[in-house]
This record gives sequence, C-alpha cells and structure tokens, in this order.
Amino acid sequence: MTNYQAETLDVAVVGAGHAGIEAALACARMGLRTALFTLTLDLVGNMPCNPSVGGTGKGHLVFELDALGGEMGKAANAVMLQSRMLNASKGPAVHSLRMQTDRVAYRAYMKRTLEQTANLSLVQAEVVGVQVENGKVCGVETAFGGFYPATCVVLCTGTSLQSRIFVGESSYEAGADNTVPAKRLSESLRKAGIRLVRFKTGTPPRVHADSVDFSVMELQEGDPEPTLFGTDAPAVNRLPCYVTYTNEETHRIIRENLHRSPLYSGEIVGTGPRYCPSIETKIMRFPDKERHQIFVEPMGLDTKEVYLQGLSSSLPEDVQKQLVHSIRGLEHCVFMRTAYAIEYDCCDPTQLDATLQFRTIRGLFGAGQFNGTSGYEEAAAQGLVAGINAALLCRGEPPLLLSRAESYIGTMIDDITVKGTDEPYRIMTSRSEYRLLLRQDNAKERLIGYGKRVGLVSDEAYQAFLIEDGQKKREIERLQKEHLPPSASLDEMLTVHGYAPAPTGIGKAEFVRRPFLTLDDLYALEEQPPTLPPSVRKRVEVELKYEGYIKRQAEEVKRFARMEEKRIPPDMDFHAVGGLRLEARQKLTERRPETVGKASRIPGVSPADVSVLLVAIAQYGHDREKKGENHADD
Repeated sequence: MTNYQAETLDVAVVGAGHAGIEAALACARMGLRTALFTLTLDLVGNMPCNPSVGGTGKGHLVFELDALGGEMGKAANAVMLQSRMLNASKGPAVHSLRMQTDRVAYRAYMKRTLEQTANLSLVQAEVVGVQVENGKVCGVETAFGGFYPATCVVLCTGTSLQSRIFVGESSYEAGADNTVPAKRLSESLRKAGIRLVRFKTGTPPRVHADSVDFSVMELQEGDPEPTLFGTDAPAVNRLPCYVTYTNEETHRIIRENLHRSPLYSGEIVGTGPRYCPSIETKIMRFPDKERHQIFVEPMGLDTKEVYLQGLSSSLPEDVQKQLVHSIRGLEHCVFMRTAYAIEYDCCDPTQLDATLQFRTIRGLFGAGQFNGTSGYEEAAAQGLVAGINAALLCRGEPPLLLSRAESYIGTMIDDITVKGTDEPYRIMTSRSEYRLLLRQDNAKERLIGYGKRVGLVSDEAYQAFLIEDGQKKREIERLQKEHLPPSASLDEMLTVHGYAPAPTGIGKAEFVRRPFLTLDDLYALEEQPPTLPPSVRKRVEVELKYEGYIKRQAEEVKRFARMEEKRIPPDMDFHAVGGLRLEARQKLTERRPETVGKASRIPGVSPADVSVLLVAIAQYGHDREKKGENHADD
C-alpha cells in the first residue's frame, strides 16, 4: 500500500543487472531524471554465472553496444583477465571476441559509474507494483510504501521475479546468488494485463583453485595480441584458463541419479535454455557422446574461486560432488559454491514493439531476461535500446528503431518481439541472414550515427571515428589504383602461398583479395607502407577480400527494405481480409505488426498469407483514397 509520494521521475528503471544499468545510464546521460531500483546495492552489475563478456554472437552485441554509447564494453576492457577471438580461423563474419573478466571488479566499476552519473539516483528498494491508468504507466510503488511518479518505467528484473532455487530435492524462494526474490511485482503486472511465462536457467559449481590439479588439464592462453571492445588500446592477458572433460564414469553417476534431479522429477516447470543446458540434459540429449568439454576459468584476481563452465546442474549436492570428482584434475577439488537451477517469471515478448515498449501500455518498457532472453550481453543490448526509447518518448522525439539488416541488436529484438520465444533466447551469428554485413569490425560504421543522434556518443568520439573511416576509404581507393611492380620478393611470396610468379607485377587490391595473402603481406612488400590503426587495417582487408559477397548481400538488404518499409495500416481489420487463413488472421490481430516484413516473420503466417496481405493493403489505400475524393465532392 502506498504511504507517501516520493520524488517525481522521468524514468524509473527496475533492476540493476546488465539491462538495468544500460537503461539507466542511457536515460540519465540523455538528460532525464532517472532512478535505478535494485534489491541490493551490493550486487549491482552482478555476474551470477560465468564472469565473461562476449562470445559467439554475443561479442557482436558488445561491439554494437559500444558503438551506440553503451557501457558494457568499456567495463569489460577495464577488468579483463583474458581476451580471445573465437572462430579466428573462420571468416570475419563469425569472428567473436570473448573476455574473461574479474567478477568483483566488474561490479565495482559499474556501481562507481552509476554513482558518478548526473541525473541518476541508485535506490535500494523492492518495487512491488507498477501503476497503470488508461493504458499509460504512471509510476512504481516500493515495499517501503513509496510511490515514484514516472513518465516511463523500464522493467529489467532478470531472474528475480517469483524466483525459486533448486538443488536436488531442496528448493526455496531466492534470486540468483541467494539474493532476495521479488515476490509481489508479478501479480501487479498480471493485473495490468501483461502475460507472464515461467523460464529456468542455472549455474555450475565453483571450486577452490588450490584444490585443482591444473597440470593434467589443457592450458588455454589468451591471444598473443589481445583485442579490446571498441578500441585499439594495448591490453595484457593476466590469467589463463584450462580445459578438461567429463568421462563415462561422470555420465554413469548422472544417469543413475536422474530421478533426483528436479528437471526430471517434474518439480521444475520452467523452460530451460537450449544452448546452455545443464550437464544432466546434455548427457540425456547426446547419449552417444563420450565426453563433454569443461572450461575451468578464474573468477577474479583477488579470489581463489574458479568456475566450471559446462557443468550447470540442479542435481543434489552429494551427486554434484561425485560427478565433479570423477573428472580429470578435479578429483580432490573443494566446493565453494554448489550449482543450482533457478526458475523465474518473465513476459511473453510478443507483447512488445520494436522499441521494447508494451503495445498496450504507453511508457512501460521491458529489457533483458524479463523479455525471455538469456545472457548478459543480450540483456545489456536490450537495456540500452529500451532506455534510449524511454528517454526519447519523454522528450517527445521519434524512437530508435534498429532493423535486423543493420545490427544484431535489431535481429534479436525482431526475433523476440515478432517470432516470440518458448525458451530463453540466445543470440548467435546464425540468427542473422546478413552476417557478412554485420561484423564486429564495422559496428561503429553501422551504428555510431545513432549514438551521436541521441546524445550518447560525444563529438570527440564521433570525430575520431570519422577520421578512421576516412583512412579506411582512402586506403581502399589507393590499393584499387596502385600496382605492385615485379620483384623477386613478390614472386617468392606468391610461390610460398601456391601462386605462380607475376612477371608483370600485380594490382595491390587483387593481391589482398587472394586467399592466404593478407594486407600485412602487402605492406611487407611496399617500401613505405602506411601507418594505420589495427582496426582500420582489419576493415580494409575484409572489405577488399569479400567485396563481391558484401555487394551481393547489400542488394539483399535493399530487397528486404522494400518489404520492411511497406507499412500495414494500424487500424486494418485482418478478420475482414478475404483469403487469409484463420491462423494468420488470429496471429496478425494479436501481434499487430507494423510492416509486411514483420508480418512475414510471424510463425503461422505463410508466404501465401503475405501475398494476400499485400493485395489487401493496396485495396485499403485505394478505398481510403476513394473515400477522401467522395468527401471532397460533398
């Protein structure tokens, strides 16, 4: 019950995880009076799972966040323990940066950043209600009886809503890392008409480093020249990681104790993540696989805790110890934290539009795991977009809409809001049909203009980008015009890589386009190679080598844009459209897609339905025009 009215806000952000941090920072930096509410100030920016940032597909999100003016990449750079570029042996479209970070230092960095940001209040309080009147959000209520009037509210509740932890036969109400759960907000959201679903995730055990025999494990060093997010600044790897494997004994222990897992006893009803399953799920799903990789990773510089990535489990503690002790190098390890599964409420994200605002409640936004996703990076990216759009709504400005043709962030938002998800959603490079255009190395080129427009990218940062972009364009133009003269060094390099000598020399761009030859090889042959930053050299080489493919994909984007720009009248009665199948009518009425492109991606809407819809839109426009003419005659 509300006892008093607290200060009036432009934006109230609920939850100080990765989504909430980016949302609150965006709003405050855009000049809005913002409050960030959290259940405990001690775990702002907490990493309840692996303290890492990036990874396959996820690294793309962090580069895009950085280009838009987000904070996650800067924080990861500041507390990096190890940096590795995944898929480096494959094409540039799937290169994905992953950093192991210091968990405690990351939290401290984010809390300090929030505390030092103007227009932003960091408040420890449980939000128990969201007040909605006449289809518009009015503010939030706290457990201490305070009502905070707000123009916009961004829900970033993570795994805290009605959350419950499971370890074997034991279960209890708690949030991640045994934090206090948010027990009352779910009911308030249901009363506001929001559909909630139940999802599940989990974490592996943490063990004491001094009890691990690293000598029998595979050493996994960071890259010799570590990469950072969004900058060419030098970096140093500080700690290694290790790899070990499960075995048949591990699998036997799991199979014999499956009846004690709440996943298989029916106690857990929430849907778990497909792409980061528990070890018991992996054993059941892949019965013929003889072993599974376990990554043994540090939690920080000032702790002995190590993280057993790949051993997420909800099995009882005694079974967890048996199976972990069956693994090479972990035979005598000492448990510090037991693995657990956690079940929680989240919303059906098809209730949101592309701004991450609820279609039926003006000013109410959702971001992160509340929207049915999994992962820190997915959460942060949504938080930034939701925060920007909340601020723009407060300022009466047009929203930021990112398409799937220009960003992985747009792909993710389109996937969850149009297609929906029946399990915790995870970004992957395979989710994008335009991944050769959406590389890590060109994130700024694609998105920094948006960050500048909304006020999150400074003039200095934007000018620095323009300088580098000019360097790239001039270097590509130079290489396309210039010719390498014949020489013994050139012939030797060509021969080493399996090419015939070039008695008349070779065009410099053509040289770089050849497989196995690089821009650095070309510079080694030039008498006065240019001094360009590593990120510029990378973009030059990729754009030359993949020029034909890039142009082809750019044409696909143009075709996609025509469908995406074809708007559906907001008041169109789909039930009155003859030729639409019943399922399509129901789905289109429920989702209300803004464009034909979005309609085409709704499950249950067939290509034939899209054709019918295009005809109906044309007829709708013709009828409106005719009515306007008749009215004019009157």
